[in-house]
Amino acid sequence: MLQHVRVAAAAIEAKPGEPGHNLDGIETWAHRAAEAGASLLLCPELSLTGFLPNHPEEDHAAWLREALTGGRRMAEPLDGPSVRRLTGIATATGLLIAAGLLEDAGAVLYNTHVLVGPTGLLGAWRKMHIPLFEMPLYNGGGVPPVVETPIGRVGITICIDAFLPESVRLLAVQGAEIVLFPFAADPPPVTPEGWLAWAGPIVHTRCVENGVFGVACNVHGHVEFAGAEQTFGGGAVVLGPDGRELARHRDDHRGAHMVVADLDREAQIEARAAFEYTFRFRRPELYGRLAQP
Repeated sequence: MLQHVRVAAAAIEAKPGEPGHNLDGIETWAHRAAEAGASLLLCPELSLTGFLPNHPEEDHAAWLREALTGGRRMAEPLDGPSVRRLTGIATATGLLIAAGLLEDAGAVLYNTHVLVGPTGLLGAWRKMHIPLFEMPLYNGGGVPPVVETPIGRVGITICIDAFLPESVRLLAVQGAEIVLFPFAADPPPVTPEGWLAWAGPIVHTRCVENGVFGVACNVHGHVEFAGAEQTFGGGAVVLGPDGRELARHRDDHRGAHMVVADLDREAQIEARAAFEYTFRFRRPELYGRLAQP
């Protein structure tokens, strides 16, 4: 990891089936992040193709039919137009940009987050753990990778994955230094503070127990699709490997917003040393029961 890295996380809209609109927003915030001196911008879960609301209140069968048809229609491959345009934005701003899409992988769909830079696609992560109402829409992914980037070793875990400790540990054992946590969550109250009260302690714990920097953000705004709707409160936070809060949204945010923070390599060394000291005493031969259904 570089000695000093400035990162940004943007809590922005992700309208379902409107990738052009969503990319316009990402482009605006990418330029703002670049102007602030950031090297990396994190955007929320499914921020390219949009999040499909999954809390139907009336005819569940009708919602499911329309959501499945719509999801298949809006899904894109990793070499599709949205990732290509995202790469163009990265080239224009000089940033690494992480954003999410409903991935068309042929016979199946995935909830995928990509990391691109001026040189192209650096990595892709598929959401591993799929909540109940998302299960019909996409499959769970495999072991998440860690990729070498100009700013350090980066991994990504998507929304509810963070609540399963093994997800970030899979990144830590591969030497991750920075973990990105994109969310699309609407815990009450539907405000940035409500999201942070729900997700903050979990992200804090994942960073401390694995000695990694954490960058997290949530979708902001109201979405409607297939007769269902959800409202997301946004929120963004950056944490150090010791759990210290390096930046967070301000309480007065009423619209899309972004935080910027500096990651200091020196701050990581002590926390990482403590992690590596305890890590060497792990006994994986005892952990097989964790993998049993």
